[in-house]
Amino acid sequence: MSTIKKASVTAVAVGLGLVAVTACGSDSGSGGSDAKSVTLVTHDSFNVSKSVLKDFEKTSGYRVKVLEDGDAGQAVNKAILSKGNPQGDVFFGVDNTLLSRALDNDVFEPYEAKGADLILPQYRLAGGEKGVTPIDSGDICVNYDKKYFADKKLAPPKSFDDLIKPRYKNLLVTENASTSSPGLGFVLGTAAKYGDDGWEAYWKKLKANGVKVVDGWEQAYNEEFSGSAGGKKAKGDRPLVVSYASSPPVEVLYAKPQPKEAPTGVATDTCFRQIEYAGLLKGAQNEKGGKALLDFMISKKFQDDMPLQMFVNPVREAAQTPELFRKFGVTVDKPETMAPKKIADKREQWVKSWTSLVLK
Repeated sequence: MSTIKKASVTAVAVGLGLVAVTACGSDSGSGGSDAKSVTLVTHDSFNVSKSVLKDFEKTSGYRVKVLEDGDAGQAVNKAILSKGNPQGDVFFGVDNTLLSRALDNDVFEPYEAKGADLILPQYRLAGGEKGVTPIDSGDICVNYDKKYFADKKLAPPKSFDDLIKPRYKNLLVTENASTSSPGLGFVLGTAAKYGDDGWEAYWKKLKANGVKVVDGWEQAYNEEFSGSAGGKKAKGDRPLVVSYASSPPVEVLYAKPQPKEAPTGVATDTCFRQIEYAGLLKGAQNEKGGKALLDFMISKKFQDDMPLQMFVNPVREAAQTPELFRKFGVTVDKPETMAPKKIADKREQWVKSWTSLVLK
């Protein structure tokens, strides 16, 4: 993989003022479905090319309604609260940091999407057998504002260890681990790096070094971060932000004129690997349409479209990533990872401890 997500997001395009996909011929905010429509519940960073979506609508006969439900963490919480009487038919955007929460709360109706056998093996095992479908992959990493560090004649940080050094005091903004998927991923990255006995001590040092915490990715990246197009407009003053390895290509793609070099960089030793999933919501009004949409999301057409729409890596064999994505994205060779079972067993306690340590 050469970048994101995530995420969720990854999904810098929305933050740059682009219009995210809305329902075609329908009201995207209404929720629910009828026999001729299928509703996708997702996070704010979802996007797809209109031509690709129209192709699905033409071949399937369903109109697609997109209901954006906040940051990934918030969207998952809402899906849990509405389980059995869901807002839509399919949920996209639950990742490996939050998957067990959704599965334990019985949010999804098990379904193996057509074409699941073409998902790359390293992703196929990580949840497909439990009824959800892997859709994309990315890396949550600290991004930095190249101009800020050049002007200050200061080398940007490269690692978790660097972030607690006095020279980077009051420079980092991250997201709340209890409400934000990248925020949680960053905490899990530190837990993977420093272990059960060391991650809390690390966060005490990071707090003492002036880390700022905001609710979600949109606020952190597009308001607080000085290196993004949105952050510049908002007069953001933090040159370090928890975002994605795929954020730099976005800054190039939507700049006019396009620069020869991305204005932001990635601290590659601060990364945590993220995988996003989609699933059929239990109690979906249009189960047949939901299954068709899930099949479509791992089709080559949708997978090829994702990199320059949501700035994530496809998980399907032979899916293509565009040249711009490869050229300006950052390859993370050794991201921090964690077994899904450990995330499931420890996440709630880690979040509780992190909240007590950092927010109180």
